[in-house]
Amino acid sequence: MPDASRTAVGVAALRAAHLLCDAPPPILNDVVAIQLIDPDSRARLEGPSAAEHLAKVEAIRVHVVVRSRFAEDCLEAAFERGVRQYVILGAGLDTFAWRQPVWAKALRIFEVDRGGSQQDKQERVARAGLQTPANLVYVPVDFEAEPLDECLRGAGVDLRAPVFFSWLGVTPYLEEAAIDGVLRVVARGAPGSEVVFTFAPAGDTPSAVAAMAAALGEVFRSYFTPAQLDAKLRGLGFAEVFFLTPAEAAARYFANRGAGLAAPRRVSIVRARV
Repeated sequence: MPDASRTAVGVAALRAAHLLCDAPPPILNDVVAIQLIDPDSRARLEGPSAAEHLAKVEAIRVHVVVRSRFAEDCLEAAFERGVRQYVILGAGLDTFAWRQPVWAKALRIFEVDRGGSQQDKQERVARAGLQTPANLVYVPVDFEAEPLDECLRGAGVDLRAPVFFSWLGVTPYLEEAAIDGVLRVVARGAPGSEVVFTFAPAGDTPSAVAAMAAALGEVFRSYFTPAQLDAKLRGLGFAEVFFLTPAEAAARYFANRGAGLAAPRRVSIVRARV
């Protein structure tokens, strides 16, 4: 698939590796990712050199599972406040729709991504013998070429009602103008609308995530400091802005893990509510 995301496949393999190889309890209990990765990828995770490889990508693996867990925790809190629409921007091989808890059955879930990536995902889902959940809608969008709000309305998203957006592992690959365009759509939403997204921290040496993406031909194009993002988000009209710090991540997700994975060392996840 020419425009299917190679990093999306790598991210799914990292989520699978967390469940297969890291000591319990899992930060993200993604039992579906393993069904979507290629047989060769699974063989590498279960092969004799798996431990050495996984040690090299521990920081990336931690970032991937923490960002998804945090977004899903925030989604559950939004659901408790009455939000019933979940938009996953740049969904890639996200698996929430296939492992959604009972409460999420009342959600309408919209997966937004490039058409090629969505086709690749649907083929993987079919090969795994998984059924498409009744509350899931695929929405093909090019963030840098199409108006997001029009695409969402066309797919059935009611922007007059609150919407929860997750946008994980996408903004670094976009120019700032495209990022601003998406954030404006969220900021113009109904009160209670919210977005959780990741960003590439500025003023630091290139991260392992950036290096991995570049090796796959997907280069980072935007970087921000938390202060820059805070100013941007509040300037766009968001009423609440919260950055997941390493200390907060450690308290939430690593306190009872004992030895093993280390908490993130960088601030790269933010939640903003209208």
